[in-house]
Parts: sequence; structure tokens; C-alpha cells
Amino acid sequence: MTPQDLAGVLADMKKRHAELNESLSDPKIYADRFRCRSLSREKGHLEDFFHLYDDWDRAVRELAENHKLLQTEQDEALRQLISADMEELTGKIAAAEKQIGAMLLPPDPNDARNTIVEVRPAAGGEEAALFAGSMFRLYSKYAETRGWKFELLDLSESELGGIKEAVFSLSGEDVFSRMKFESGVHRVQRVPVTEASGRIHTSTITVSVLPEAEEMDEIVLNPEDLEISTFRSSGPGGQNVNRTDSAVRIVHKPSGITVASQQERSQIRNREIAMRILKSKLLEIRQREEARKHADSKRQQIGTGDRSERIRTYNFPQSRVTDHRYGISIYDLPGLMEGNLDLILDPVLEEEGRKNLESVLKGE
Repeated sequence: MTPQDLAGVLADMKKRHAELNESLSDPKIYADRFRCRSLSREKGHLEDFFHLYDDWDRAVRELAENHKLLQTEQDEALRQLISADMEELTGKIAAAEKQIGAMLLPPDPNDARNTIVEVRPAAGGEEAALFAGSMFRLYSKYAETRGWKFELLDLSESELGGIKEAVFSLSGEDVFSRMKFESGVHRVQRVPVTEASGRIHTSTITVSVLPEAEEMDEIVLNPEDLEISTFRSSGPGGQNVNRTDSAVRIVHKPSGITVASQQERSQIRNREIAMRILKSKLLEIRQREEARKHADSKRQQIGTGDRSERIRTYNFPQSRVTDHRYGISIYDLPGLMEGNLDLILDPVLEEEGRKNLESVLKGE
């Protein structure tokens, strides 16, 4: 890739930056704080790209100059210095190009949002519930290592220590931009603790990653569209946690969506949580419909992919994790399960950035 390859893209981005500056210089824009925030985010994204591009462009030119010097320089000591500098510049250029690939296309509008994650067992009975529990713990540990705020919204445990359902929210830097790659079907292959014969068992769980709805989304819930009921919170095996009907279930009749919350002892708090989850689900539906209207877009966002898609396999006997979307495998399953999700997410993001860069250079 050369600066000439990106000349047209850079010109378009600078034109857009000028438009954003003009819009943000109008005092009237500040009356609409949501639009102001959206434009400011876009402007910041472009400025981050310009800084990165300048560093990359400078390194490319320095490398070319050093290459010319090396052709004519006779002093061996100087040649070694030039070669060392070229090696450093080559590494710097490669790293910058990975970042450029990730930044060239407009950011996913959901990337700056907080996130609601739902983890549920699918096929495999109790073994699926146990693996769902393992993934829930992985995500909570990962949130801690990233410095994200973790808030448990709902949790239903199974008999043997797994989970029937876990719902939680994550907030912090780059939350949705990373976690959206987790949405889909996760398959595990291992010898389950429930299997006496030691045979390898295959089971699956589903992970749903939702951008959390905000006030600016104007998700309106008409009372007549909601069927709200209360019930008694319960733990594993039907053991009652509360003696009062503090758990809340909400059915959104137009869409058929049902959400529930029983994590808190307060009925009011459980209702607030259920409404948060419902609004986020309705936002996802709205965004999917909008995406279908603009189906001519050549780039398909990973974060809004089909949740029924099998995205990853965790093979415990071989200590292997494979992401099927990108054909990427890593061989440190114990490390990943201890919360080091970046072992698989970093190469996934790198490959996504490479594809972005190819698409832009081809004019797609």
C-alpha cells in the first residue's frame, strides 16, 4: 500500500471533516445534544485517522529514502545503522497499516454504546448449562481486565452449577466494538463431568450482544402494548429466593418479545432492568430493518450477524479455539477461559481490518 493508493479516500475524509467543522461551528447544533455528540464522535474518529495516516506516511517516505541511501552508501557501519532503521520502520509501517484498515471505513454507530450480553445454553442439556456458566465467568473476568463496568441484570442457575440464563451489561471504552464479535453460537467439545465413560461430548450455547438503547434512540413503549406480570424469584431447583413477588416479566405484544428480571429484591428495580433489556431488543430489531433497507451496502457488520450462526468451537482435548468466520485458531484454551479473550479477539480484529483495507483499496 502506498500514499497514492489512499489519496482519493483521504480527500473524501478531509472533505467530510470540513463539513463536520462547519456543522459544529453553528451554535444551533448545541440545542440537539444527541446530534452534537454524534457529529463530535465522527470528527474525533477522523482526526485520530489523520494522525495515524501522517505517522504512516512519514514512515513510508523515510523507508524509501533509506532504501536509496543503502544503494549508494559504502561505509559498512553506516549501512548497518541504515538497515536497522529500515527494519524498525518496516515494523512501524506494518502496525500502522493494521490500524488504518480498522479505521478506514466509518465506525459502527453502535461501537461507542454500552452493551447488554445474554448467555444461554442451547443443545447439550446440563453440559451446555455448565459451559454457559464457564463463558459467563470468562466474560466477567475479561471485563475486569479491560477495566469495564460489569452489571449483572439477571441470572438463573442450573442444578449442577451451570446457568440457564445470564444477562449483564458492560460499559467502558471499546465495549461493543470488541464484544460484538461474540454474538452467535459457541460450540464446545470436551469430556463432561456428567459423563462417566469419558467420551467427548459436543454441546452449544448462544451469546447475544445488544447495543444498549439510549434516550436519543426514542424507543417509545406504549403501556397498552405491554403485558407486565410479577412472580416469585427462584434459585436452582425451584428454591425460593424471595418470599414476595419481586420478579418482573414483560411481554411486548406487537413483537412477541418476552423479557424478565429477578436479580434484584426490589420489584421496581427489576422492572427497570426488564425495560432496559426490552428497549435494547427493540433497538436491535429497528437496526436490522434499517440494514435490510440498505442491503446494497457491500460490507456486512459482524455485530449484526445472524445469531444462529456457529461462530466458534472450543476443543478442550486439543486446547484449541477456532473462529470459523475467519479461519483463525489459537492453542491456549485454558488461558482464554481465564479471561484472556484477546487471544482470539485480537487476531479477529486484525483480520477484519485487513479485509476493510482490501475493500477500500478496491473501491468497494
